[in-house]
Amino acid sequence: MEDFPVYIKTKSEGRLNYIIEELESKLNPCVLCSRRCRANRYVGDLGYCRAPYDIYVSSAFAHFGEEAPLVGIYGSGTIFFTHCNLRCIFCQNYDISLFGEGSRYSYMELARVMLELQKRGCHNINLVTPTHYVPQIIKALDIAIEEGLNIPIVYNCGGYESLEVIKLLDGIVDIYMPDIKFMEKELSKKYCKAENYPDVVSVVVKEMQRQVGDLNINNQGIALRGLLIRHLVMPDSSENTKRVLKFIKDEVSENAFVNIMAQYHPCLGIEEFPELSRRITNKEYMDALEYAKQIGLKRASNH
Repeated sequence: MEDFPVYIKTKSEGRLNYIIEELESKLNPCVLCSRRCRANRYVGDLGYCRAPYDIYVSSAFAHFGEEAPLVGIYGSGTIFFTHCNLRCIFCQNYDISLFGEGSRYSYMELARVMLELQKRGCHNINLVTPTHYVPQIIKALDIAIEEGLNIPIVYNCGGYESLEVIKLLDGIVDIYMPDIKFMEKELSKKYCKAENYPDVVSVVVKEMQRQVGDLNINNQGIALRGLLIRHLVMPDSSENTKRVLKFIKDEVSENAFVNIMAQYHPCLGIEEFPELSRRITNKEYMDALEYAKQIGLKRASNH
């Protein structure tokens, strides 16, 4: 594939330093996500996400539980960053996203982790919840490129991104993997305290699609470049799921690769939301799959 991965060309053309500078300008005060809370993290302020200035990583390993085109034979080189700008009440990884369990990494240490995952044979570097650490991550990526990193970058996020930041990542990210959680403002307000989530994610995902297009998978079944969307089916939210899938079909691409996920389970913090106190039923999930098929989403299933 020409100019693969894309950051190689961006680096060779001398544009990476400019991108890093522009990203850093959005860090203090912090406007890296759509909350734009303007915390001065450099002097120790904590914004809505509660993330410090320094990078904190929960874990990094060859992940075999991701979507098949990311996992391949040797796994997806997954790096879980601590904290999150959404802090969903139903988060399935709350120990990482809400409690911030992890260790501090320098730029060099993070670069070495990327290189070690590549050495193990991982097919990509999968950045999980990178939103609030983007400038620091790209600094580490710059070091890793110098040392020979040459596998795709996966930007694995909750969808509540800054459009300006995503535009700056054009030429760095090969595979975008956003969640589309809600298309109903009352749900995003109730569960994520982000009433404008549907408006934000709609614009952001369309920009991601513009940059990388539909997911490109090679003859070995490995994703090389493109958009991979996740949607978690939740209890009593079938209309929201339909609106999410319809948006993808009508405004993103009928060929969008969509993982319709069934793994919702009740966890810490949902006591005041009794509707979330159960797993989804088989009917709720099968109805979601059937609706995707009905409207003509060609690559939507349980991946």
